[in-house]
Amino acid sequence: MTSLSTNSLQIVSNSSEFTQNLGRIIGEQASDGDVVLLTGELGAGKTCLTQGIALGLGVEGYVRSPTFVLMTRHHGRLTLHHVDLYRMASAAEAWDLGLDEQLFGEGICVIEWADRASEIFPEDCLWIDLEYGQDSDGREIILETGVPIEESRFQPLLTLLAEKSATIS
Repeated sequence: MTSLSTNSLQIVSNSSEFTQNLGRIIGEQASDGDVVLLTGELGAGKTCLTQGIALGLGVEGYVRSPTFVLMTRHHGRLTLHHVDLYRMASAAEAWDLGLDEQLFGEGICVIEWADRASEIFPEDCLWIDLEYGQDSDGREIILETGVPIEESRFQPLLTLLAEKSATIS
C-alpha cells in the first residue's frame, strides 16, 4: 500500500529486503547536500534502510550503525555521512559533535534517531519514520518533507517512490 499526500508518502514494507531496496532507490537518486533523517523504535529498520542507501550510492563494504562511534563516513558516488544520535541527551550535545560539517558539506547525510535533535536540521530534509507493522517483518514507512512537496528538493524522489513502491521486492 502506498499513499502520497501534500508532503508525505506512506509505504508498507513486508520485509527487510523491501526496506533495504527502498533505501537503495533513495541512494541511487541522492544528490549532494541531501539530508535524510530517520526515526523509529529500536530495531524498526533505520540501519537496514541506511544500508540500502549505501548500496544505492555504490558504497563497498558493510555499513553498521555508528551507535558507539557516533559518526562514520563511507565513500561511494557521493560521500555518505552516517550519524547516530541515540546516545545524545540534547540537541546542543548533538550539535557539539560538529554536525554542521556533515549537514552543510559535501555528500549525503543520514542521521538515525534524528528526533533527538530535530530543531538543528535544515527545513528541507527528508524525514523517514519507520514503525512496526501488523506482523514481525512488516513496517510502516512514512517519508515526509519539511516543506510543501512542490517546494522540496525531494519531490522527484517521492514521486518516483510512489510510482515504484508496488514493484520493490
